[in-house]
Amino acid sequence: MNQKNFPSLFRADVIILSYFGIGFFPYAPGTCASIATLPILYMLTVWKIPGVFIIPIIILSILVCSFLAHRAQRDYQVSDPGWIVIDEVLGMLCAWLFCQSGNVLHLIMILVLFRFFDIVKVWPINIIDKRIKNGAGVIFDDIVAGIFSGLTYRFLIFAATLLYS
Repeated sequence: MNQKNFPSLFRADVIILSYFGIGFFPYAPGTCASIATLPILYMLTVWKIPGVFIIPIIILSILVCSFLAHRAQRDYQVSDPGWIVIDEVLGMLCAWLFCQSGNVLHLIMILVLFRFFDIVKVWPINIIDKRIKNGAGVIFDDIVAGIFSGLTYRFLIFAATLLYS
């Protein structure tokens, strides 16, 4: 991406896709966005907002952000730019749906599991990442990573309950 095609933080779509500029952090912007999501997850728990109310917001956000990511790919002539980190935020929200805990250790578990699945890209995440090259592909691989993280979290909690009961 040349300087002429560099995204401007004066555009609403860039602000959303970069999660208020976090995507432009020089080191590990995806991890930074995932960490920046933790206070939101904590507050959702403190405010006792049921996951059933969050699911429609996530679905709408996936649709809007897929469209915005596709447009950014076209406008900036890039495939999966590192500055688009809203997918990490949405993936973390999906993982939290399986947890719905404000316990800091549980949130850290979700974070670590999500980053693992997002970075390693186990099957079918790697297939989504390689084959779907539009805006939906940018977003959807992180959604699946979030679901895998949530399921793994539930399994680990279940296994710990069996071991310590």
